Amino acid sequence: MYRTHLFLLFAVLLISSSNASAAIAVFTCEPEWKALAEEIGGDKVTAFTATTAKQDPHHIQARPSLIAKLRRADLLICSGAGLEEGWLPLLLRRARNPNVQSGQPGHLMAAEHVPLLEIPTRLDRSEGDIHSQGNPHIHLDPRNLQRLAEVTAERMAHLDPGNTVHYQARLRDFERRWNNALTGWEHDSEVLHGRSAIVHHMEWIYLLDWLGMERLAALEPKPGLPPSARHLKRLKTLLEKQSALAIIRSTRADQRPSDWLAAQSGAPVVVLPYTVGATEESGDLFRLFEEIIKQLAAQPR
Repeated sequence: MYRTHLFLLFAVLLISSSNASAAIAVFTCEPEWKALAEEIGGDKVTAFTATTAKQDPHHIQARPSLIAKLRRADLLICSGAGLEEGWLPLLLRRARNPNVQSGQPGHLMAAEHVPLLEIPTRLDRSEGDIHSQGNPHIHLDPRNLQRLAEVTAERMAHLDPGNTVHYQARLRDFERRWNNALTGWEHDSEVLHGRSAIVHHMEWIYLLDWLGMERLAALEPKPGLPPSARHLKRLKTLLEKQSALAIIRSTRADQRPSDWLAAQSGAPVVVLPYTVGATEESGDLFRLFEEIIKQLAAQPR
């Protein structure tokens, strides 16, 4: 009898321990959403990202390993607005996980929860890689991440109601730290208001909008199309007439067009981390924006 009671007690303790450490499995499409999930979920979540900071989230393969990860996920977080349209629908079909399908609490598309910029007035493939719902690179406005933190906490609490207090507490802590950091970033970036920049790709539009900067032009003549020699010469002529704070490109972009234009015009090239982990200095969401503001504010005016 004693052994039976001891065995039952051990079993209860084992189950309780398992429940206490149980985590929401989060499948994210990009590193920024993995970082946000970990900020809000803490030790109650295990987060995975399908892409790295070195990859273009427009174009990756729906590998079997990704299908297996998505099959076991409780929560899917992606940018949406067509950014992952080349591979995410296939992953969802093959994973056959009802919990993360569209319309379910475990399906979170970030772009559905913030105002989008650059919504096209007409759809024409001759215009390049345009997104019908608007520009999907929403995480480069830190104000959008404030809203997504709230949504993420709500979804986690819905999926794991027993830990609602935990998610709400971590949300409040994140919001406090984020608002303090945001105040500092906006103070340090005041010198950038009204300045112009040439961007490599349209991924920087939300950043420029937040900073009060103007996009003078883009190295890509149309989104997703590599710059031609003719287009680069036009930009050189443009910079002879108008000044730009910098030519902005990401760490993963082809450096040759921006380097050529910089050599011809004298405008500096600024290589910015597009997402978490793109550089050693951008290892989390806070350091991502710290590095971006530091580099831009350091440019001669």
